[in-house]
Amino acid sequence: MKSNILKNISGAVLAAAGLMLTSCSSDFLDTNPTDRVGTGTVWTSQNMANAVVNGAYERFYYELIGNEGKSALDCFTEIMNVDANWVNGDTPIITGSATSSSWQFGFWWKCFYEEIYRTSNVIMNIDQVPDMSASEKARDKAECQFLRAWAYYRANCFWRGVPIYTEPVPYGEANKARNSEEEVWQQVIDDCTAAINCPDLPKKYSTGDSNYGRVTKGAAYFLRAQVYMWQKQWAKAEADLREITKFGYDLYPDYKAMFKAANEKNDEYIFQYQYTDDAGLGNCFAQCYGNRVSVDNAWNNFIPNPKFVDSYEWADGKPFNVEDKLPGYNSMSPKERSVFYLRDGLTPDGDMKNQYNQMVDYGSRMKNADGTDLYLKDGNEARIRSVYDGRDPRMEMNFIVPYGTYKGGCTADCYTYTLRWPYIGSDAAAPFDLRTDTNDRYYYLWRKFVIEGRESRTIWDSDIDIPIFRYADALLCLAECLNEQGKTSEAVPFVNKVRERIPGLALLNSNQYTQVTSKENMRERIRKEYGWELAGENCMYFKELRWDDYDSAESRGHYWLKKVFGDNYKTGTPETFTGAAGMTEMWGTKRYTVNFLGEYITKWAVPQEEIERNPSLIQNEGWH
Repeated sequence: MKSNILKNISGAVLAAAGLMLTSCSSDFLDTNPTDRVGTGTVWTSQNMANAVVNGAYERFYYELIGNEGKSALDCFTEIMNVDANWVNGDTPIITGSATSSSWQFGFWWKCFYEEIYRTSNVIMNIDQVPDMSASEKARDKAECQFLRAWAYYRANCFWRGVPIYTEPVPYGEANKARNSEEEVWQQVIDDCTAAINCPDLPKKYSTGDSNYGRVTKGAAYFLRAQVYMWQKQWAKAEADLREITKFGYDLYPDYKAMFKAANEKNDEYIFQYQYTDDAGLGNCFAQCYGNRVSVDNAWNNFIPNPKFVDSYEWADGKPFNVEDKLPGYNSMSPKERSVFYLRDGLTPDGDMKNQYNQMVDYGSRMKNADGTDLYLKDGNEARIRSVYDGRDPRMEMNFIVPYGTYKGGCTADCYTYTLRWPYIGSDAAAPFDLRTDTNDRYYYLWRKFVIEGRESRTIWDSDIDIPIFRYADALLCLAECLNEQGKTSEAVPFVNKVRERIPGLALLNSNQYTQVTSKENMRERIRKEYGWELAGENCMYFKELRWDDYDSAESRGHYWLKKVFGDNYKTGTPETFTGAAGMTEMWGTKRYTVNFLGEYITKWAVPQEEIERNPSLIQNEGWH
């Protein structure tokens, strides 16, 4: 069982208002709770002060623990969808049911302001601790300045202007009006700059350092660069990102293995959520991304979007077109095309006649118009595998695709399961089909962050860490900054550095398919590269919202809206419509559609309960 920051601060459970604090030993990374004390004595000893710092980290880690972080933010993008059984509760913005009382708005508002309170408490008071060295005080303050900046950054992405508090204010006494979006960006810049300028904050911790996982200058530079990118201050962002390249970060050589607990302390992770398999200290992604043959029978709440999976190119860079492998596919109805996904061996009168008849009744086109077989009893699986074999390898490193395998751990013995259709089976007996929440639907499934075999004891407490900032992301950000300044040729090597890690993946400008032809062409390539590389890591929503602002005047931006709501999204007068996009099975049969409420949804609603507590808060336009 690994030891990390989260495990060591697990006993430091602080009330949101900070009125009761858990004491600890002098070592930040080895907390031993003993009793509880009031705030009047907190700043009289290093032990007590460390507990407050622990509390700041604790609030940050708990964002994605268990059910608390169930709403993975990539479900607000084109990368994945929420399963139909969960969608109305988890993504009301997408389904058109969101109001200012929807739970996500209040959940994240409270998360951020709890963090802001806890970190501000440290920043204001830690200098008065008598038995603590100046160096330790400075480091703790710098860490909390970054954590506060991280809270304000995300809040500003969501709401575009929130109240700024730099002193701890009891929850019931928070009565400030909202600051402007630019004022909040400046607060993030100021906090990151203070952390960067702190001589006692290291640039980076080595993977063997006991402090690995704490805030570093690398994290502060990365976050400040993100704000500069929002502000289109490309040269400033470039400068910050170039600093990161000097700190000793590097790409982990094995993309797939990087997301395993055994390898998560690596030089690619600039900052991450750290988790353990101790009770109550595991991440929520194993539960929400996993499947029913994962250990403890995960829920697969979040389903990869087929259009996004289709966006992965062939390994040589040629754009994927299903018609190259399955002629006539696009002219068929979704139900008719399901024939291509069927397992071998289906016959109207054999052992699998029930499954054969099931698909005929569903609408699969088993025969061509001339009466010849479209379904291939002895070659159907190989035909659909040709659609996936030879694509960008990251696709199958991130997702389980048709007739791909997965090592499950839902029984005492670990078996290798195959994603076949229609589903037949038993968890502990041949043919070992991969079981999901509902076996009447055929979806892509997640592989990234999903427990294989018995890597963790339970899905409820997965010890797989979740990266927040990765060096690959920094390299792609640097490429974006260079390209937006018209330095397209300088951007190419940074994208290629990310691509060359993947075996067999063609580099930009290496063949006819990967030629960079313009700034606009490179912009689109970089945006796709972000998604292919970072899928499922909870960061694409922030990027897509940012890209809304600077597309062509003709398209009026709205990158995120168009990606999520599809071709029917209108850039003219906002209008309500149904069915622009939605969750589909692999072949396109819709399980639900999305409903567009209006352009105002690019800014979240200020939680109604917060407005009731603080009448100075003004609601974002369009929300009720």
